[in-house]
Formats: sequence, structure tokens, C-alpha cells
Amino acid sequence: MREFLAEVSSLGRLTHRSLVSLKGWCKKEKGTFMLVYDYMENGSLDKRIYYDCDETKMLNYNDRIRIIKDVASAILYLHEGWEAKVLHRDIKASNVLLDKYMNGRLGDFGLARMHGHGQAASTTRVVGTVGYLAPEVFRCQRASTRTDVFSFGILILEVICGRRPIEEGKPGLVNWVWELMMQNQLLAAVDPRLRTDDEEVDKVLHLGLLCSYPDPNSRPTMRQVVKVLEGKNEPCEAETEDMEAYLLHKVKTRDMWINYSRSFGYALHPTIDNIRRSHSSFMSLSWTNSIVEGR
Repeated sequence: MREFLAEVSSLGRLTHRSLVSLKGWCKKEKGTFMLVYDYMENGSLDKRIYYDCDETKMLNYNDRIRIIKDVASAILYLHEGWEAKVLHRDIKASNVLLDKYMNGRLGDFGLARMHGHGQAASTTRVVGTVGYLAPEVFRCQRASTRTDVFSFGILILEVICGRRPIEEGKPGLVNWVWELMMQNQLLAAVDPRLRTDDEEVDKVLHLGLLCSYPDPNSRPTMRQVVKVLEGKNEPCEAETEDMEAYLLHKVKTRDMWINYSRSFGYALHPTIDNIRRSHSSFMSLSWTNSIVEGR
């Protein structure tokens, strides 16, 4: 209880235009607490991007790109811009809320944890939502800024493609987009209802794939992600090309992806069935496919 109150009090001091403000908390029942946030007039992002959403509420391409940029800036603030490093641990479309001006705001800090800059996370259990969890979470049960980057990569792909990360009877979203890229048909992944800038959307999809790369060491930082999204290219230490060209080169390295997936033991990214088969004492699946236990 004391630890919870201290953490909520600290999270309540987060201030960024693309975060939903945490106002306080209340006790619902024994052992259960509810966090109270600012009211967001236009609901959550997931209600406005999928194929089964109300077409009168569907977001156009420019709005989707703008919201992706909003969320990226919020995550960068959590990772680098505050007095402590904050790991969100549950970045997904339903946790991105839209204010009255349709700006994207990252909310729901129920699973967030704070750590000193330069310190490793002290989490010991798997938490988050199936479809957004990085592969390494199931091996080491430890969150990091790289696992948040992975979840953000999934978010990019679902927002641009209009598909959920995992859908019954369909290949996983990341695997599907990756295969299209390797067939030089990447733009076929884009939500067909959208009018897009082909050059820009190609870049954004590649960035989503790189953020959701299985090897955490190959993922960009959120600072790099924001620079690419904003078009602020700077030289990378390892390359003479600009950052955007360097990142796109990395994501197109097919052999690296294939070798990593083989060593991992199953498909490129864990599915619900994979996770259930590897179920152990360090995690618990709810009926909503969210892993909800642990710190």
C-alpha cells in the first residue's frame, strides 16, 4: 500500500502535452485500486482505426501519423525527459486516448514502473498485453526501454495497417507485414481506406518493423525514433549515412531476422498459444489476453 501510494504520487507529477494527466486514485475494494485520469472526450485510438470501427469515426492518414508522433514524444519523455526513467509497460492502441482536439495522449499508468537513470529495472514478473510483449520479456521477465520500443513498433503497424496485433485465423501482424516487405509489397499492408503519402508511409512501416525487431539490441531508441518521425536526420556513430538510411538498412537485413527467429525456437513473435504453452509461475493470463500480475 505504501509503495503503491508513493509510486502513484510520483507518476502524478509527470507533465507532458501527450500524456493523460493522472489526477489521483481511489480504493475500489480490498486490494483493488482505481487510478483517476483527465477525461478524454474522443475515447481511445483503437475505436477509430480497425476495419470494424464506425466509418464516420475512422481517422484519416494524416491524423494517424500525427497521433503516432504524439505518442512517440510521450514515450521519449518517460524514458529520458523526467527526473526518473519511467517504463510504461503497456503501450497499445486502447491506452492511447484522444482529447477534444484529437491529439493523441498516452494513458493508463497502472503497470508503469520508475527507475533511476542508468539503473536496470527491478521487475520480476511478466506484465502487459499479449501481442505487444517483446520476446525477451518471456526469457528474462524484465522490462526495459527496449520493451517499450517494441510495443510502440506494434502500435505503429496496427495504426497504419488497421489491424490488431493478433487476430484469430490470420497471421500475426508483424510477421504479415515483414513477409510483405520481403516480397517488395510493403504498401499492400496499409489500410486500404487511407489516402497516403507512399514515401512517408513506407518509411513509417519500416520504422515499425525495426522497433518490433526480435533482438532488443537492434531496436532504435525512442530518441532515434522521434528524430526519424520528425525528419531530423543526424549521422549515426556506426554509419556515414543519415539516421533514416541507417535504420532502414538494418530492418532489411533478412538473414539477421531469420537466424534470430530460428534460435528463439518458434515464430518471429510469440502468439497467445505460444505464451500459454510456456505458462509458468511468473505470469498469469486473464481472459482478455492481458498479463496482469507482477511488478
